[in-house]
Amino acid sequence: MKFSSLYCFLLLLVIQTDFGQNEETSRKERRKMYYRRQRKSSSPIHRSSRQLGIQQMRIVTPAATLPMVNLDYSTEEKFESFLRFPGVEASYNVLPGKKGHCLANGMIMYNKAVWSPEPCTTCLCSNGRVLCDETKCHPQMCPQTVTLEGECCPVCSDTEQREPTSLLHKQQPSPWVEMHQALRKEELQFEEEEEIKQDEDREQKEKIPRPGDWGRPPNERQSREGGEQRPGEKGRQAHQHRNPARENENEDEDEDEDEDEDEDDDDAVRGDMFRMPSQLPIPATPRGIPPLPSRCSLSYKTISCISADLTQIPPLTAPEITSLELIGNSITSIPDEAFNGLPNLERLDLSRNNITSSGIGPKAFKLLKKLMRLNMDGNNLVAIPSELPSTLEELKINENNLQVIDEESLSDLNQLATLELEGNSLSETNVNSLAFKPLKSLSYLRLGRNKFRIIPQGLPASIEELYLENNQIEEITEISFNHTRKINVIVLRYNKIEENRIASLAWINQENLESIDLSYNKLYHVPSYLPKSLLHLVLIGNQIERIPGFVFGHMEPGLEYLYLSFNKLVDDGIDQVSFYGAYHSLRELFLDHNELKSIPPGIPEMKALHFLRLNNNKIRNILPEQICNSEEDGDSTLEHLHLENNYIKTREISPYAFSCIRSYSSVVLKPQNIK
Repeated sequence: MKFSSLYCFLLLLVIQTDFGQNEETSRKERRKMYYRRQRKSSSPIHRSSRQLGIQQMRIVTPAATLPMVNLDYSTEEKFESFLRFPGVEASYNVLPGKKGHCLANGMIMYNKAVWSPEPCTTCLCSNGRVLCDETKCHPQMCPQTVTLEGECCPVCSDTEQREPTSLLHKQQPSPWVEMHQALRKEELQFEEEEEIKQDEDREQKEKIPRPGDWGRPPNERQSREGGEQRPGEKGRQAHQHRNPARENENEDEDEDEDEDEDEDDDDAVRGDMFRMPSQLPIPATPRGIPPLPSRCSLSYKTISCISADLTQIPPLTAPEITSLELIGNSITSIPDEAFNGLPNLERLDLSRNNITSSGIGPKAFKLLKKLMRLNMDGNNLVAIPSELPSTLEELKINENNLQVIDEESLSDLNQLATLELEGNSLSETNVNSLAFKPLKSLSYLRLGRNKFRIIPQGLPASIEELYLENNQIEEITEISFNHTRKINVIVLRYNKIEENRIASLAWINQENLESIDLSYNKLYHVPSYLPKSLLHLVLIGNQIERIPGFVFGHMEPGLEYLYLSFNKLVDDGIDQVSFYGAYHSLRELFLDHNELKSIPPGIPEMKALHFLRLNNNKIRNILPEQICNSEEDGDSTLEHLHLENNYIKTREISPYAFSCIRSYSSVVLKPQNIK
């Protein structure tokens, strides 16, 4: 009770002291203090950012979720191993790809790659980790703002009245520089007001003109010409000359706050918003440059016209622009002169339009000597555009109607590293065997959702990742990968491959092939003659009944990830030598959704195993030492075990059955089926 009384007394004393100080402060100073407090209380993000002084990246970790099982036992597949993230369980169908690469929305990104998964977010692949940063929006100096579709930052709703429609904006400073400038401006204002107040007191006593009158109209200004300058007056005049927005700072305190002069005085601090300093003017629009079309926006060196109802490419003349986005419009053609005014384009996105091959002029892209990325997904192309710039590093023509790739289609593209042609009508009959020969730097090739019956011929020697899912491939011959010695990832899921249609020398001698996905094919056994360098093998959704003995015995350094979910494995199909060669290396083993009635042999001998999935089988009991070896419990690495949806009587499980598992919460036993 005494403590409460003492606390109330101190609080009352603080309030009275603060009230007394406020009474002695002018109205303008009180208003600035109010704004300052409002900003600090309503913007904890800005406050913490100011304390840190740096912009921090956040690490994006994939969430561990169970797959969505469809009627055909298919799964929603993810291509990232969760083993690297402590405490996160693995997901179905892990296919990490080459070391250092990252997964983003089902796409494998190269190390150091930068992309924007959504407006206002920029991501970086850094040695296998995805680092993302949210873009800070610049405050707008207008009463009404609007956020355009596909953009994150608001813009003035009446840009023609508020700002010039220049296509050549100077690069804006980062939010931290802007914040520092605004804070510094506020401090200078406060110091200047204190100095002016002291001068006013002296002037009232001496009855001389006020220095603050330099900001008044000529007929109200009291001239000080010929008089002696007071100490500090010269510096204030120079400071006022550099900052015109402060000229009306000393207006009469009884004037209304909605006057223009008073608004200019408060622009530096408005709640939790920070304006650009007035000394950074926006350059005027050069003559001859047309304004942006409606519903288009300009961000530093990027013009975005996303879903802007355009029917043609707008005439633009802006040599500084390096990126043009025309996504989701109704553009049907690209004339030869379409990009004459944008000679420095490096990135061009024309996806989701109605562009036809006949509507593209033969020299439409010829003048783009710096173009590196071209996206034409979701159009009506039947052929690859001609005379593409030799500087291209990435070309995307997914979801079109490509029907031919001849010997000249990709000529001169010797710097192209990424080529995506998914969702077209391509097959071995309309793709020339020499079509990929000019692509000396190609490392990433996607040909999924086409009509190939065999592996395309003539793949470049530089290829590292090949995606051929959802085709009609039936066999893999000895010459399929003859010249692809650098290949690291092969994805062949959703095809028609049988194990006896895979040639014994198809890929066994590959030295860099680490990941193979043969999910949803027609396999009855785990294929033999797999690459000796293999680390990841995905065989989900086949009809596999048996794992032949010694099938992994020749691999070096050894298989690490084996996924056999949604198959027809039975007890007789797995024996002690089935995993021979992988006991020392296997880290994740998925045997769920099969027909096993007991724990497969060899589990305790898997010295590197972290994750074991045996759920949705027909297992009835767990005998001692089928999973854990009591003599070697201290050496076990097993962290996650799934046994749910079997026929196990949990009360009859030996208390030592899971003694090697580090945490009992990692053992999933419920629910169980009751027969």
